[in-house]
Amino acid sequence: MSDDRTSTTPGEGGVHRLEAQRRANRDAVRALGLDPYGRRTDGLTPIAHARDLYNPDADALFTQNAKTPGFTDPRPEVTIAGRVMLCRDNGKLLWMNLRDATGDLQVAVSQKDCDPAGFSLAKLTDLADVVVARGRLMKTRTGEITVWCTHLHPAAKSLVPPPEKHAGLADVELRYRQRYTDLWANPETLRVFTLRSAIVAGMRDWLTRRGFLEVETPMLQTLAGGAAARPFVTRMNALSIDLFMRIAPELYLKRLLVGGMPRVFEINRNFRNEGLDKQHNPEFTMLEAYEAFGDCASVMDMTESLVRAMADLVAQRTGAPGPRLPFGDLTIDYAPAFRRVPYADLFERALGFPMHHTGRARDEATSRRLAAPADLDRMDDVLVVNELFEAYAEKSIDPAVPTFITGYPAAISPLTRASESDPAISERADLFIGGMEIAPHYTELNDPDVQEQRFRQQLSTADADKDAEENTYRTLDEDFLRALKVGMPPAGGMGLGVDRLTMLLTDQRTIRDVVLFPLMRPLSHEQTPAGDDAETH
Repeated sequence: MSDDRTSTTPGEGGVHRLEAQRRANRDAVRALGLDPYGRRTDGLTPIAHARDLYNPDADALFTQNAKTPGFTDPRPEVTIAGRVMLCRDNGKLLWMNLRDATGDLQVAVSQKDCDPAGFSLAKLTDLADVVVARGRLMKTRTGEITVWCTHLHPAAKSLVPPPEKHAGLADVELRYRQRYTDLWANPETLRVFTLRSAIVAGMRDWLTRRGFLEVETPMLQTLAGGAAARPFVTRMNALSIDLFMRIAPELYLKRLLVGGMPRVFEINRNFRNEGLDKQHNPEFTMLEAYEAFGDCASVMDMTESLVRAMADLVAQRTGAPGPRLPFGDLTIDYAPAFRRVPYADLFERALGFPMHHTGRARDEATSRRLAAPADLDRMDDVLVVNELFEAYAEKSIDPAVPTFITGYPAAISPLTRASESDPAISERADLFIGGMEIAPHYTELNDPDVQEQRFRQQLSTADADKDAEENTYRTLDEDFLRALKVGMPPAGGMGLGVDRLTMLLTDQRTIRDVVLFPLMRPLSHEQTPAGDDAETH
C-alpha cells in the first residue's frame, strides 16, 4: 500500500506515479484470482444499521467463553460494503475505516482470522478503494465498534488518489466539478442532497394527498413563453425548426385547467440563458401548481402550509427544535403565520414617499444611479418604481421572517388578474425568506381579450427595450389565447423555487451547493479569473 499521496510526478506514458502504483496493485489483485471490480453481492447491511446491531452482551459473552469447547459465537455477523477512508497496516493486522451513504465503520483484518485471499487483498488496498467485508461485530479496547473481518472482497479499484483532507476537500471548484468525489469525501454534501431528495419527495406527496395531479409538460417548445427571460435555442433537424428550452411551464399548465384538470402541478426543470450568481443557475428546478376556482390568497395559504411542512420534515431528520432552522447567521422560524405586507406600504416605508409619485421616483432613481440615464428614459414609470422597489424595499424585509409582499403593480404582472378595488394593482404576491424571493403567487388572468391586450402591450414596450436580441424571442402565443377563449375557470397559481427552498432548509448559501452538477466553464477553455469565479460561489 502506497503511503505517498501527494506526488504528481508523471511516470511512464504520462501516468502519475501514484496511479501507476494503484494499477500495479490492481494487477496483483487479479493475480490472486480476484476481480478488482467485484461482482453482485446480496445481503449487504448499511453501515449505520450494522453499527446499531452491535450487542454488548453478546460481545461480553464471547470474551468470557471464546475458548470453551463447542461454544457458539453469539455476536451478530454482518456483510458491509464501503469506500476505504483510512487504512493502517500493523503487519499481521490491518485496520480500515469504510464509508457508505449511511456512515463510517471500522474493520479489522487479521491474518489469523481472515481468509488468505482477503488478507492479501487488504495488503493491496489503497485509500478510496471499495471493498466488501464480512465478519462479526465487536468493540475494541478503545471502545470502537468494529467488524472483525473473516472475508474481504474487492468491489471497485480506485485509480485516482483521494483529495487531500485540508486542500482538496475544501477546494470549492473541485467539489463542483467532481461531485462524484465530493459526495463520498464530504459527508455534509451527501447529507444536503439526501435532504433535497426528501424535500422534493415530500412536496410531491403533500400535493398529491391534497388532490393535485402531477403532470409533465414540454421542455422543448416552439415559442419562448411563460416568463420574460432569454431562452436557450436549439434546432430540430427532422422538422427544420428552431425550438426553445422551457423558460416556464405556466402556459401549458393553464391549458390543462381549460381541459378540465382542476388541480395540477409539475416539478420541472427550467432553462434561462442569463447570469450566474449565488441564487441563479442556467437550469433550475421549480414547483408550479394551479388550482381551479382558487385565487392568489388560496395559493398563498397553500405555499405557507407546504413550506412549513417541509421545514418540519427537515427538522425531524436533523433533530432541529421544531421548524426553527439555521440559515447562515439567521434562525428562521417557520411555525408562526407568515407576514403579509402590501407592495405600496413597503415602498413608502423604505423610500420615504408614495409609489404613485412617479416624478420623485425618477429623480431618486437618477440620483441613486440605479441605471444609466438613457436606460431610465426608456423605462415606463412603473418600471422605474419597481427598480427602486427591488433595490431598496425588498432589502428592508427582515430576512429571518417569512414574508409575502402583496399587491404588485398590474403593469408588471401581465398574466395576473387586476384587483377589483384598484385596477392598477394586481392580485399577485411574492414570498421572501432569507433575503431571497422564493415563490410568486397569482390570481390568474382568464379573460382572453384582456390577456391579448396585455400581451400586445408587453410586445410593444419590448420593441423599445435595449436588449434587441431578447426581443426577437418575444412572440404572441396565439394557441394559448385560443385556449383561454375555450374558457379557463378562475384559478390561483404559484411557482416555488425548489433550489432556493433547499438552500434555506439545508443552510446552504449558494445554489451550486444544492445542485448536483452545477454548470461550470469547461477546463479546456481559458479559466475564469479568480475574481469573477468568486462571485459565483
